[in-house]
Parts: sequence; structure tokens; C-alpha cells
Amino acid sequence: MAAARTSPLHNYPSCAYAAGFNTSQCFPMRLPLIKGRPFAPRFELRGLRSNIRSTGTRYSTLQGWGTRREESVTTSATDVKDDEKKKWADLRVGYQGVPGAYSEMAVQLAYSGCEPVPCDQFEDAFDVVENWLCDRAVLPVENSLGGSIHRNYDLLIRHRLHIVGEVNLPVNHCLLAPPGTKKEDLKRVLSHPQALAQTENYLDKLGVIKEAMNDTAGAAQLIQKEGLINTGAVASARAAELYGLEVLEHNIQDDSNNITRFIALARAPNMPEAGVKCKTSVVFSLNEGPGVLFKALACFSLRDIDLTKIESRPMRSKPIYTSKEEEKRFQYLFYLDFKASITEVRAQNALANLEEMTTFLRVLGCYPQAE
Repeated sequence: MAAARTSPLHNYPSCAYAAGFNTSQCFPMRLPLIKGRPFAPRFELRGLRSNIRSTGTRYSTLQGWGTRREESVTTSATDVKDDEKKKWADLRVGYQGVPGAYSEMAVQLAYSGCEPVPCDQFEDAFDVVENWLCDRAVLPVENSLGGSIHRNYDLLIRHRLHIVGEVNLPVNHCLLAPPGTKKEDLKRVLSHPQALAQTENYLDKLGVIKEAMNDTAGAAQLIQKEGLINTGAVASARAAELYGLEVLEHNIQDDSNNITRFIALARAPNMPEAGVKCKTSVVFSLNEGPGVLFKALACFSLRDIDLTKIESRPMRSKPIYTSKEEEKRFQYLFYLDFKASITEVRAQNALANLEEMTTFLRVLGCYPQAE
């Protein structure tokens, strides 16, 4: 391991803020384009710049970032009190999809009373936070039936946002259709590919044609906008309310245990308070050699740290390398979640041990564990 290499623990929280660097260089004020059009209207951008110049607002960059503690996701109660809603009233949270999407429901579960901001694509949700148009982003990373959302794991590496919370959302799919439509009248059903896969047996019994869309609520929106007949959508009951459709049947998923895990992202890392059950997420790549992954995981087991997830993805910057045996092999990044706070000595020792056998190591975030 090179002597000049910087420990990932030294970058948590971000040294740029603590050192007093000009944060406008880290987060340049450029307006992201979505489908070739600016995301925000001009008056909104002017207001944003005005907020950045002001001290005493949530966008202030002049002081306090070195010690600032980001608010964490609260997931404990379903009946949220008025004071809890007021807590997040000024928070803008980006999500992928249109109003009525499951991601919007996850936003409200995580930050009740906040202002949800719809984005066309996952990457747009990252961009609006990095460009100070939103304070947070809430994005799905895995589903109990469909598995991991690989796109968002790749985007975590490409961007410098920090995971500050997580929330688990039970997904209850509904069959929606225009008012007066009967199930036997349906010829085709629109929805997101994962939603179609999760309701495959039900839809096969209906004998309908399944058509993929970008998101579930977008399918309901299209039916309303285009005035489609004999067409249904698999989406949430809230999407039916928003787009004037009827719910023909609730809970049509093939497996009732359908839960999607979402993560909350912010510009600055979160340092949870003592006594709070926490998770830490890291990503790393390993040196070549037999048993290196086993040795890497042993860094945690030897310290009684429970691992909750491990995911491997090909390294895009250098996906293939030549081994010592002159064989062409894939090179991987490993995403790891474990139950411990970054402030615990055992977690710091585990990461220090892990760093000795890695070629790359980055702490993605430390955050309260979802109940």
C-alpha cells in the first residue's frame, strides 16, 4: 500500500468543508438539463443564488460546514405529529418519477411534510442535490423480490453525495383503469418492468399484454393524458387518486412480502448520535490473490460486526485486467453494509485492517438503521 494514500476515515466528514475551502468550487452553480430543458425556472434559480449568498439559511456556505450535523431520516412512526412535519417543512427532496410514484411515498415516509421534487431519471436526482436545487434525494437501491437496482449503485461511485438515512417501504401494487372499466375489458397493462415482473402471475391470468414504462405512476399519468381505453396500469392507490383512475383491485403482487429499500443522500455526511443503532456503507476493490475476499470479510467477523449486504459490480474505469497467470479477468467493486457506527472503535479498526488489502476504499455513509 502506498505511503501517500489517504485513509477514507480522514475524509469523513468531508475535509473540504473543515479546511474552509470555497464550496462554490466543489458544487458549481450549473443548472441540470432534463430532456434538453432546464430543470428549474429562472426565478427559482435566482432565489437559490440569493439564498446561497445569505447567512442564516439552509444553503449558507460561509460558516459551520466543518461541524455541521445533517439531520437523519426518521422512520419510526407512521402517524407523524405536526411538529415532525414542521421539522422538514423547508426541506426539498428529489426523487425519480412523477407524483404518485412509490419513490414519492418513500420521500414522505422519510421526511414527512417536506417538498418532494420529481426528477426524470435517477441521475437527475443526484444532480439537483449536488447543484443545491434540493437538500436531499431519496432513491431505491434494492427490492425484496427484484433484487438490487444496479444503476444507483453505479451512480454512488460517480457522485460525491453521502448516505444519511434509509427507509423500507412496503409495496402494494394496485390494478388501475379509467372509470367504468372492468377487468375483463382490459387488453393491455402498463407499468415499470419490475412492477410487471412482481405481478406476472396475476396479469397472466388476466390474459393482457404487458408494456413497460419508465415508472408506475407515469403509466397512470399516460392513461389519463392520452385518454387510453381498455388499458390499465399497475401502480399505487395514490396514483389512482392523482390521475382520476379507479382501483380495480388492491395488492395484486405475486408475493405479499414486497419491500423496497431506499437510501437518503445529502451533500454533507451524517454523524449519528451515541446510542443510535447505525449502519455504515462502504465500497472497495481488492488486490489480486487467493482468498482476498475471505480475508476482507474476516476484518468484520473477527470484531463481531454483522454484515447486512454485499454487492459486486464490475469496475467501469478498468473492467478487465491481466492476472499473474496471463488470464483476462473482471475487476470488481464490492459494496458492503454493516451494523456499526463509524464512530465505534471496532468499526474504525475493521476499516483500517480492510484498507491494508484494498486498492480503493471509500465510506459512502453512516446513518440510523431503518426499523
